[in-house]
Amino acid sequence: MDTTLFIDKHYNLVVECKQGSKKACYELYKLYAKAMLNVAFRIVGNVAEAEDVLQESFLDAFKRIHDFRQETTFGLWLKQIVVSRSINLLRKRKVELVELGDEVHDLIDDEQDDGDEDIQYKVAHIKQAMSELPEGYKQVISLYLIEGYDHEEIGQILNITENTSRTQFLRAKRKLSEILNRKGIVQ
Repeated sequence: MDTTLFIDKHYNLVVECKQGSKKACYELYKLYAKAMLNVAFRIVGNVAEAEDVLQESFLDAFKRIHDFRQETTFGLWLKQIVVSRSINLLRKRKVELVELGDEVHDLIDDEQDDGDEDIQYKVAHIKQAMSELPEGYKQVISLYLIEGYDHEEIGQILNITENTSRTQFLRAKRKLSEILNRKGIVQ
């Protein structure tokens, strides 16, 4: 598909949406819903909450569509709304750790091959170690490593400087490494 045509189509949908076209809003929703749900889920870690974040983000975007100046793509603008709403949800929730019951661990263990066990073990410990990080570290490291934002973008999202983002990221990596070393996961 020609990228110019793709961009023009999205541009036209945004223009129509600004003019009040419900059909254009629905088309934008269909184009971006799945990707934005994935973004929200990676941050909040719960499907139901990610779906709520998605719906609230689209409502917010459509209410503020006239503020969208098309200096970036609609997708990037929407992703910033989704990330912001997801982070706000985490702040409200204060990142409660949910323990899985033994039956869930047994079920997971039964389904794994021997080769996957070591990897799954390490992934579980890394996730646990990340949950032990201070909130600021956790947000920066997740946005950088999982969502793929650069430090300038993280600074804009979290309303911090780019240098603060870099510093938080380096400290988060160091702290994560300490936690993993203490648990004997990484040497």
